[in-house]
Amino acid sequence: MNDMELICFQIISNSGTAKSSYIEAIQKAKQKDFEAAEKLITEGQECFTQAHHIHSELLQKDASGEHPEFSLILMHAEDQMANSEMAYVMAKEIIELYKKLK
Repeated sequence: MNDMELICFQIISNSGTAKSSYIEAIQKAKQKDFEAAEKLITEGQECFTQAHHIHSELLQKDASGEHPEFSLILMHAEDQMANSEMAYVMAKEIIELYKKLK
């Protein structure tokens, strides 16, 4: 495995963990366990931040002329990040709705 693949897998792993935390947070809110839901959102954000930091380093290298090799794995990593970000937005909205139903 080369360095670029390892970087992509780190982004995928952190993004996937974040997305799982957001989905689990929705389930906790559905059960009216809002404290656990918020904790899971925070945990998810920590993972997403790690993925974002790794991705930002790639963008900085690209901007400085070190163009990363394009690959399907990089495209997949970026797709996972985008999906995780959308899952966060939706989870926050759904949790707020469950709180209003309380």
